[in-house]
Amino acid sequence: MTGAPFPDQEYARLLTLAQYEILDTYPEAAFDRITRLAAHLLKTPVAMVNFVDQHRLWGKSAVGVNPVSMPRSEALCAWTILHDTPMVVENAHLDPRFCYNPGVTGDPHIHMYAGAPLTSPSGHRIGTLCVMDDQPHPLTPGDLQALQDLAALVVDELELRIKNLQLSRELGAQEQLGQELRRTLEHGRVLEGVSSLMDLDLGPEEITLAAAGLLGEALGADYTGLILFHGETLRIEAAYSHPRLPIEAHAIPDRVLRLPGTLTSALRNATLPLYTNDYAANQGALKEVIEAGVKQIAWLPLGTRGKVTSLLMTVRLKDNPVPQWRSSDRALLEAAGRSVRSALDRRLVMDAALQEARQDSLTGALNRRAFDHDLDEWSSIDKAFTLAVLDLDGLKTVNDAEGHAQGDKVLQVFAGTLAVELGKAASLYRVGGDEFILLSVSTEEDALYEQVDVAVLAARQVSGLRGVSMGIAQSSEASGPDLIELADRRMYAVKQRRQQVRAGYEESITF
Repeated sequence: MTGAPFPDQEYARLLTLAQYEILDTYPEAAFDRITRLAAHLLKTPVAMVNFVDQHRLWGKSAVGVNPVSMPRSEALCAWTILHDTPMVVENAHLDPRFCYNPGVTGDPHIHMYAGAPLTSPSGHRIGTLCVMDDQPHPLTPGDLQALQDLAALVVDELELRIKNLQLSRELGAQEQLGQELRRTLEHGRVLEGVSSLMDLDLGPEEITLAAAGLLGEALGADYTGLILFHGETLRIEAAYSHPRLPIEAHAIPDRVLRLPGTLTSALRNATLPLYTNDYAANQGALKEVIEAGVKQIAWLPLGTRGKVTSLLMTVRLKDNPVPQWRSSDRALLEAAGRSVRSALDRRLVMDAALQEARQDSLTGALNRRAFDHDLDEWSSIDKAFTLAVLDLDGLKTVNDAEGHAQGDKVLQVFAGTLAVELGKAASLYRVGGDEFILLSVSTEEDALYEQVDVAVLAARQVSGLRGVSMGIAQSSEASGPDLIELADRRMYAVKQRRQQVRAGYEESITF
């Protein structure tokens, strides 16, 4: 069996495929309709929409078989994307490229294969629409034209899909926030006490802990806590404990749940609530927990956000007056879980919307809106800070000589490097085409010059940036617009001196 060679411009092809954001997505009716139509028109038992990734073939839709994922070296479709026209294999058993292919010698026993490449508007063949049969199946020119037409429809669907995704994102977080608010209100009707927390200015963990505390009382629990997985680490935050909880039981959540192999650790990837009415009967139950009198435990997954997975854990001891988890207990917990998840998602959407509104899309630095807001905050705090205005010298020359794309790279490298150099002690803002402002809690001007020099050196690796003119002002010298104007004047004074020096140097060369 021979693996297909890579097509020309493989990197650009993979980049185009990634831009469609189609890999590892759920089935979608639009693509399923096309595969059904392909199988019907060409009268084949199998039709598939496949995408050729870097090392694998991934199936989006299939008729007659389940969508596949296989090594690229075993995929007939990897050969199809080498050409603009359909590839037809009338008898795979006689083709030296495929006669030992697992899909030919085993299921689905491919005899005939025909595939049309999925060609993006930019000309990159990212996948195929293919049909197969385990019997001889001649195809007419009309069949192949139909296959190409349907492949074009797949690409149209991809284009429509990504444009819809982009449009949805451009609509902004406001609509998403509205949906989350409506969902939160629905959940709030089920659990008014928990939903009242959603309108408070609380962080994600604070919301969860507060909700867990309310639930602990409502459920007659002996202990309620929040379990937080972050990478391989596990942290437990107690939210509620009943006065009857034994002293030795207080240490159990923090001590034993950190041990590998416990039931709780196995719940890291859980998506549904789990209730146990007799903890001791569970395989892997810990002796320390049993001896502490733990009888009933409920685990409620709250999902993963960022790198943190959270679960709500509620415990009843063996002498608890409620002998088991009742249907009303479960309804209360799960309604609360929906409300908390909605609140956490809403907070995530709000944080994302705030971050997007404050960020310069090209460089990743903060933008003018963020600067205006932050300067007011920094000025209201009785603490000294430094404001510096930076102007990139020679960026226009780079744009004129090498194009704006190269100029954009210079901006990105400069801003990214400077942000790393500044760290958390300062904030960087892009306030104009080639103009930046930074706010720093440090008043060490020499350190700022060194950090800017490092960023300039990094930018020069991309193109010939002359340097950066910088004007610095301390918060003790002025405030608000006057502080900006002071730093701006100093920056322009530096720029003028540099221009005079450069002009004199060029004049001396001329003579």
